[in-house]
Amino acid sequence: MPTTGPEHGVIADAPTTNWVDAYAPQYVKPYCKLARYDRPIGTWLLLWPCWYAQALAHLNTGQNWPNVWYFGLFAVGSLMMRGAGCTWNDIADRNFDGRVERTALRPIPSGQVSVRQAALFAGLQMLVGLIVLLQFNTFTIWLALASLILVAAYPFAKRYTYWPQAVLGMTFNWGALVGWTAITGALSPACLALYVGSIAWTIGYDTIYAHQDKQDDLMVGLKSTALRFGKATPQWLTGFYGLTIVAFAIAAHLAGASLITFAGLLIIAVHFAWQIATLDINDADNCSTRFRSNRTVGFIFTASILADMALR
Repeated sequence: MPTTGPEHGVIADAPTTNWVDAYAPQYVKPYCKLARYDRPIGTWLLLWPCWYAQALAHLNTGQNWPNVWYFGLFAVGSLMMRGAGCTWNDIADRNFDGRVERTALRPIPSGQVSVRQAALFAGLQMLVGLIVLLQFNTFTIWLALASLILVAAYPFAKRYTYWPQAVLGMTFNWGALVGWTAITGALSPACLALYVGSIAWTIGYDTIYAHQDKQDDLMVGLKSTALRFGKATPQWLTGFYGLTIVAFAIAAHLAGASLITFAGLLIIAVHFAWQIATLDINDADNCSTRFRSNRTVGFIFTASILADMALR
């Protein structure tokens, strides 16, 4: 069984039993790690806004069953674009990653992959993502392409602002807009509220994630909300998670959701309270567990909307 450490090559924040290190052929492992296939939580967090926005848009238009084909397209697209974004992030951060313990074993700083190879791999993933995108309506295609500006800018945000998590939130949750317009063909107040709530959610969970790196970030001169909030992190999380619930509730109301969806939001609120109450910002394992638990948040919200549709 693989364990974390230089002799094994398992990157510090990847599960020690991840399938890439356990089963992937040696020659593809560096590329799988560039795309974060060994850490699928990010793909889930990118995918859920696409799915719950699509489901809410279906609910808003009176449908009682989602477009399963679109669900599949968003799954493939999220996998590809998360991989491309992470590969670009590693290219941009290659001079920092080697100086941070958690990221030192990433493929570029550890010498497993060259910058040119990584760039070609990013381009291949983006090509697949484009093929997926072309299956949607014209407005959605152009809207999704606009997100590339944020994708390109994000890796540099932490060099200049203590709010890179806000930039990540705008980038990572663009799928909430795309998921909605894929069904409706236009933006609306409901999807904008959903987008705002999703951004607040990401600022919250990525602040928890960033506490794992705060000492290394200080050493290399990078910034984060973890450093900005410090010991006041629980209070800030309460504000951002509270905004998430309020914005999601507004979006659900505008889309015509029933009590089933709002019951799901109540469960999510309890989950957020657990995260905040049990968080130890000085314990990396504690932070990692609470960060990863946000996959459950996306599942609950999406499942509650789908149940709302089915039981109408």
